[in-house]
Amino acid sequence: MKDSNFLKENNARSLWHPMAHPADCRANPPIIVSGSNGVRISDVDGHEVVDGVGGLWNVNLGFSCQPVKEAIAAQLDRLPYYSIFRGTTTDVVIELAEELRDFFAPDGLSRSFFTSGGSDSVDTALMLARQYHKIRGEAGRVKFLSLKKGYHGTHFGGASVNGNANFRTAYEPLLAGCHHIPAPYTYRNPFDETDPERLAQLCLSALEDEIAFQGEGTIAAMIMEPILGAGGVLVPHESFMPGVREICDRHGILLIADEVITAFGRTGDWTGSRHWGVKPDLMTTAKAITNGYFPFGAVMMSDAVAEVFEGDETGRAAIGHGYTYSGHPVGAAAALACLAETKRLDVAANAAARGTQLFEGCKALQERYEIIGDVRGGHGLMTGLELVSDRATKAPIDKETIAKVHEETYRAGAMVRMSGANLLMSPPLVLSEEEADIILSALDAGFASVAG
Repeated sequence: MKDSNFLKENNARSLWHPMAHPADCRANPPIIVSGSNGVRISDVDGHEVVDGVGGLWNVNLGFSCQPVKEAIAAQLDRLPYYSIFRGTTTDVVIELAEELRDFFAPDGLSRSFFTSGGSDSVDTALMLARQYHKIRGEAGRVKFLSLKKGYHGTHFGGASVNGNANFRTAYEPLLAGCHHIPAPYTYRNPFDETDPERLAQLCLSALEDEIAFQGEGTIAAMIMEPILGAGGVLVPHESFMPGVREICDRHGILLIADEVITAFGRTGDWTGSRHWGVKPDLMTTAKAITNGYFPFGAVMMSDAVAEVFEGDETGRAAIGHGYTYSGHPVGAAAALACLAETKRLDVAANAAARGTQLFEGCKALQERYEIIGDVRGGHGLMTGLELVSDRATKAPIDKETIAKVHEETYRAGAMVRMSGANLLMSPPLVLSEEEADIILSALDAGFASVAG
């Protein structure tokens, strides 16, 4: 490894970072993370902090999960790679598919299609949804519905159903036939409605209206996150996702639950769909499936969807889609070990407890600092703070103040993530009570540094 002087001198010189302006990275060099232990990370200067971001919503078991590391090393020795395209498979992917079948049984999901990550999983789910309708003789069902503020990755399909202009505008025109409805976002919505239950009903009515306008026979699927993550941790009323499920059923539309973030315990339940009592037709997963240690993902399918494909005798169900690294044996081995450890530690229960602690702590900070306009969370370890310059008008905060809060919070002992005016936290699900308090204390220092 090069020394810290070399790393600092060349920081962002030859590397373009995702989700960042290349020139801004040169002007404001990124933090160089060089070590980790448990739920903590350290930079090249030796400064150690609690990772309030959990890598990127994915390091649920922390950075020292030895069973997953050992599974990866053992698989690299035994079979580092082989394809599972037609004609060959591997032992480890067969075993993983059976384990996932058991894990997702309460969600009504029983079949797996393996991918390299979340964006892959989303595009796969969208493609399979269109193919499902073609097999059934409804080739006109090609459109997709999604929520404004929803995030579904960055491939062309995912970017097209994304509901945030930041991930769309520079790359348009995108996939045709993608339409968006208002999200159940109580702090800002076109209905000026602050009651979560009434807002949920207004958004469901907007969904019904869009289906009527587009024509139900043209729509393949609705894709949604059970709790919107990157959009700012938007938590819908408990009636919302069940309402979407009922509307989709009534109109013959598939429901895709995007659980790249929420699957495997993040919400305090094993899945976000289960959290709201909903069984989707397809579910996209990735991130925590390998604890972030290896790029891997899976699309899970219900029996009803699977039976349409498996019962086809026309040839229309032949899947002309896949990735070189679909079902990568090293990723599959990591996922098996990760799933076992996830269940053994019962991380969903800890996520519920620590999530409540973090949410209530942030609500207390809101009472002290006018800059905090809204606090969202309370459903597992997903917490979002929306920062404003004026609570009365909800005017967004300036970038300089956001940067100052982030920097001082980091100096005080916690890494958090800034996304526009939102401060987002998604710590590892093995976070302790003491470590959650460190995050809250660091946030206090960050906000105090900009308090008037």
